[in-house]
Amino acid sequence: MTGESAVIPESGIVVVDKPRGPSSHQVTAWVGNILGRRVGHAGTLDPQVSGVLVVMFGGAVRLAPVLLSHNKEYVCLMRLHADASRESVEQAAAEFVGRIYQRPPRKSAVKRNLRIRKIQEIDILDMDGRLVLFRVRCDAGTYIRTLCIHLGYAIGTCAHMEELRRIRSGSFDETAAVTLHELADAAAVAREGEGEPLQRMILPAAAAVADLAKVVIRDTAVDAVCHGAVLAGVGVVGKEGGFAKGETVAIMTGRGELVGLGKGLVNSSALKPGEPGFVIAPTSVLMQPGTYPRGWKAHARS
Repeated sequence: MTGESAVIPESGIVVVDKPRGPSSHQVTAWVGNILGRRVGHAGTLDPQVSGVLVVMFGGAVRLAPVLLSHNKEYVCLMRLHADASRESVEQAAAEFVGRIYQRPPRKSAVKRNLRIRKIQEIDILDMDGRLVLFRVRCDAGTYIRTLCIHLGYAIGTCAHMEELRRIRSGSFDETAAVTLHELADAAAVAREGEGEPLQRMILPAAAAVADLAKVVIRDTAVDAVCHGAVLAGVGVVGKEGGFAKGETVAIMTGRGELVGLGKGLVNSSALKPGEPGFVIAPTSVLMQPGTYPRGWKAHARS
């Protein structure tokens, strides 16, 4: 590792305030160029949509399946095609809270199969003539452009999406977002020896698993998990949150560091810290082997 690259962490998360214009792929590539790391993003935004774009770099890209599944929150400006009262708009919006059916738009990159998504909340913030400003909290993969069209049908006026901004993705909201210019400036001064501004912008991988159930493991078990060993109850010192067999679980150190993700081999109620029996099978390991002292013995082959 060169001295220049040493000032940039090997792995982490940056919440970028994506501007309107470039694609999510282009913005992510710029972040990769700024940091000098391989990158990935969680949740595509159309070029004309702004807001929270979660960019992972280094080993944190393995968290993509978790981040992609996070709920999203948007503020949308919708234009009605005819006059309508606020009461009728609010009544129609209330009908869309819950499970809805959607088909991806024709321009979408995915297959146009009918899908079910859940709308947790729609809040009409303001109306000015035929312009309707609303906030929506929804499942990942919900098409807000399609939601506007369907809302217009329900109101009886027809409608289309005028502007859209994502204000939250999972636990990451726009208050934590930084612009590309801010990130580039922070990386530049970090390479000159002042790393604090960049450190404030880069979040640890553990920030991505705030909503997941967790198991806390012994220091002596960390390196074994880093080598792909299935975790037994004797290596567990604690657990946070409940999980079912087969669900994804975050594997943590006692210091709050994310070792990786695993799949529950038992229900959380059956996991007894300190007792024998396999409990978690690692699926994605983020921590590098050797980070913690080796506390296990390899069996010699005969």
